[in-house]
Parts: sequence; structure tokens; C-alpha cells
Amino acid sequence: MKAPLLFKLASACLLLTVAGLVKAQPVKVEIVEKDNGFVLMRNHKPYFIKGAGGTSYIDRLAKYGGNSIRTWGTNNGDQVLAKAENLGLTVTMGLDVARERHGFNYDDTIAVRKQLEKLRREVIKYRNHPALLMWGIGNELNLSYKNPKVWDAVNDIAKMIHQEDPNHPVTTMLAGVNPAVVKNVIARCPDLDLLAVQVYGGLAKVPEQIVNAGWKKAYIVTEWGPTGHWESIITPWKAAIEETSSEKAEVYRKRYEASIKTDKKCLGSYVFLWGQKQERTPTWYGLFTEAGEESEVIDVMQYLWTGKWPDNRAPHLDSLTLDGKRATSFIYLQPGKTYPVNVYVKGQGLTNRWELLPESTDLKEGGDRESRPQAIPGLITANKTGCTLKTPEKAGAYRLFLYVSNGRNKVATGNIPFFVGTPSQK
Repeated sequence: MKAPLLFKLASACLLLTVAGLVKAQPVKVEIVEKDNGFVLMRNHKPYFIKGAGGTSYIDRLAKYGGNSIRTWGTNNGDQVLAKAENLGLTVTMGLDVARERHGFNYDDTIAVRKQLEKLRREVIKYRNHPALLMWGIGNELNLSYKNPKVWDAVNDIAKMIHQEDPNHPVTTMLAGVNPAVVKNVIARCPDLDLLAVQVYGGLAKVPEQIVNAGWKKAYIVTEWGPTGHWESIITPWKAAIEETSSEKAEVYRKRYEASIKTDKKCLGSYVFLWGQKQERTPTWYGLFTEAGEESEVIDVMQYLWTGKWPDNRAPHLDSLTLDGKRATSFIYLQPGKTYPVNVYVKGQGLTNRWELLPESTDLKEGGDRESRPQAIPGLITANKTGCTLKTPEKAGAYRLFLYVSNGRNKVATGNIPFFVGTPSQK
């Protein structure tokens, strides 16, 4: 009895040892021309990117019809790739390239060379993972830049990647479709396989802009979403007016269908943000709340990816008013006074959650980390139609937030900025 058992154990150990010695086999990814456009081929099969930016809740991404995620760097790359592979997802792996706006000098040839060799090590480490789809060199390197040598560095990185990894395409992520920037990229980055652009309010115009900028290769959209804070209506006290989650859901759908879905030169996209972050507000760009609740935008993405709406739909917020006014009325209120807030929302079994914040003053650019303002307690009283708000005694800019939950992890969000005091005090 012992001999067969020992033989089985020895065989199992041998198999494990051999398995450990076998290197991961990369999945070949390439871009081919077809029907006056381009097709991304993965393992010799067409692969249209139905992706999202971020590494949170990616099990839900796979469940809702998404097929890829995008990162901004290689932090936790092993875990990200392994989890993606387990879920049947691919990864556009970002390579964190230093930005001029953060103080990097692209005239410093030693620093540029050190960066190249650092990135080479990252490429070598992950190049054979089967979940890898492509490489993304940097993020919005054109934002507030002046030195065109950054594009020489980008091309050297692309050339290096092709030397180390012949199986995956290489791109760089641009903020917008600026013709002068694209012209520089065309001239200085011939080793890029495709372009990646990041556009919000102007997404529907991207196909035309790409052509007018002179880009002849394929492209993807690696960030897109709501109307950006820099594109929005701004109050006299410099607060950007945010769309409600329901308004966002509508613009996500319309802009996607007008561009990404129909342009033969577009290989797909990564919606922003599959997670939550503080950027101007805690709700502006994330498709989830801080508690992991899903907004109406996720319903839209499931529809765009699969052609079917989910059974559990998020509440639809028709309007939110403060003192009978919408946010676009530029609301001034007196200190220490009480005002009515009314909510008009569609759905069943709904509960409202309110939060009052001072307007954020930690404002950055390019998605850099911002701190969340501290909530002001004790000034909101809920009622059947919404709530009543007692304004703070201190003059200044504030924002009232509403979260409408259906009790099944779906939520509608909206907020109204207002100013306590007179226009002369802003």
C-alpha cells in the first residue's frame, strides 16, 4: 500500500516542480488594418476593448460585460494581472513616466536614461503574463508641458519595449486631442503602435479631431466620462457645477454611441473611474460611492457592453432644488437661516442620505490626489419631500450632497453648491 502512495506523491512533486520551471506564455496582441479602419487581434481573434480605468470592483466589471482594465503604473502588478486573468480580463499596463509639471527635466539626459532602465525592468518583469494586453507610456505627459524632448523619451521607451516585448502594442496617453501635440507625437514617436486619448465633454468629436490632427494609426480612449470640472458651468465663487448621476448616465451613453462605438479606427476604451475618488467632489468621476454603491452610469455601461439593461436599476434623479432653485441659478443664502430642499426621483423603496461639505479648496490638476473636505454635522433635517437645511453661520462656499439608495446597492447622486453671504463677500 505504501509504494503506490509514495509513487503518487513523488509524481505530484515532480509535476509541481516542472510547472514552476515553465515560464508564462504571452498572448500575442497586434493591430491589423481592415475595412478602412483597424482591428485589435488577441491570440488571432478580434478583441474590442470594453474596459474601465482602475483596479477596484473588477469582479463586477467582468460580471457586467467588461473585458479589460487599465492601470497608471505597475504597483501591485503581479496581483493585478493574476486577478484579471482569473476573471477573464486583460490589462493595459501603465508605466509611470515622470511629468514636467511635477518638476522632471527632460534636458537631464542622465535622469532620462535612469528612467528608461527602470521601465525596462518593469517591462521584463511583466511582459510574458497572459493577461497583458498592451503598454501605456505615462499619463497625460502633454499636460502643462513645454519641453518637446518628452516625446523623444517616449519614443525611446517605445523602442525599448519593442526590443524586450515583441508581443504587445505600445501607446501613450494624451490629455485631449490637441493638433499641435499630436503633430509632435507623429514627428517624434514613430515607434508608437497606436494613440491613446483622454477626453470628457468633447468625446463625440474625437473621431473628427483624430482625423484633423493627422493621426493615421489606430487609437483608443483611455479615459472618458462625465463633463469635466474644467468644462462645466462655474459659479461666481468659482465652484464647478456637477451633473447628477442621472445626467451623467445620459451623456455617457450618447457620447459613447457617437464615437467609440462607431469609429472604425477606435479599438475600444476605458471608462473613468471604476472606483471612487475625491476630485473636486467625492462623486464627480467615480462610478461608485465610497461605500461601493453603484450609480446609474454602471447600468449604462452594462447596456453598452452587453446590449442588455440590468434587472436591478439605479434610482433616477430628475431634479434637486435648494430654496426652489437648481444649482445653475447660482444660489446665495443668508447665514443661520433654514431653507427647503426638494428631491424628485424615480424608484421604489428609496432612502435619502444627506451630507453638507465646505467647498473643496485642495484643487489639483491632471487627477492628482486631493483631500476630502470634512462634513459639517447637525444642519440637515430630513423630511418626506427632501430635507431642510440650516445654513452655517460662517460666510463662504458650501455644497449639499444627496445620495438616494434603493437598498440593493444602487444609488443616485446629486449636489448643489451654494454661497452663504452676499455676492460681494465671495
